[in-house]
Amino acid sequence: MADTKIEWTDKTWNPVTGCTKISEGCQYCYAERMSKRLAGRCGYDKDEPFKVTFHPDKLDEPLRWKKPSMVFVCSMGDLFHEDVDDGFLCRVFDVMAVAEHHTFLILTKRPKRMMNFFDITVYGKRDNLWLGVTAENQQRADERIPILLEIPAAKRFVSVEPMLGPGDITKYISRDYAKCRCMICDDNPTLDWVICGGETGPKARPMHPNWVRSLSDQCQEAGTPFFFKSWGEWVRPSQMPDSTYREIEDYGNGIGIADVPLGVGKKRSGRLLDGQVWDQYPKEAK
Repeated sequence: MADTKIEWTDKTWNPVTGCTKISEGCQYCYAERMSKRLAGRCGYDKDEPFKVTFHPDKLDEPLRWKKPSMVFVCSMGDLFHEDVDDGFLCRVFDVMAVAEHHTFLILTKRPKRMMNFFDITVYGKRDNLWLGVTAENQQRADERIPILLEIPAAKRFVSVEPMLGPGDITKYISRDYAKCRCMICDDNPTLDWVICGGETGPKARPMHPNWVRSLSDQCQEAGTPFFFKSWGEWVRPSQMPDSTYREIEDYGNGIGIADVPLGVGKKRSGRLLDGQVWDQYPKEAK
């Protein structure tokens, strides 16, 4: 897989696929759904398509992409899953070191494993390596973000997707946050980027506009770039694109629509927050 429909990146690279569920955001995993559709094809096991699988044949893909791109690493799994041994991890990071014309974005729900890997290897802080964690609710944010902020990286980011509840990350984007233990990091590291999005799929859970609005406000106050990916499966009429609103209102014979979540699908739900598109990136990106 190369070019992608994921809004915040240019390409995906999957030298490892598969995962196991470890928190609330995993319940209706999109990657698991997709792997089942690919069962028996494209390197996915016929009987267990979402088991952790190495794809050595895909290791050199970024070396063949000449145009500098933002590359999301392991969109179909978690690179730092416990079943991915350090040897194969080193092979993946060797490629990223050589393909320095790309920017690689690694997102994990296992920041402790990520920190341990960097503690025992020589890869260190590279200008083309961005590290992130998923934080679908306040509990996961408070568990994962502090660990991320201890790891050397050119940029650190959080993906609040699927957003399953309100979240306060003010202390992780404020320069008043406690100093890092790592002597080669910034003295006072904070998140460089915040991504937010709703859940997709047949069992998706709705996301309240107030949760997204609060997150956006926190970022604007701190001067942290904010990227709103989409509402996902559900959207309230007050947040719909005009075309979607008109279509639904016409279907309802013009009687008006209560501002409650409606399952219209990701394509029709759009990515407007109070009429505005938020597609901010850290400096020196895009």
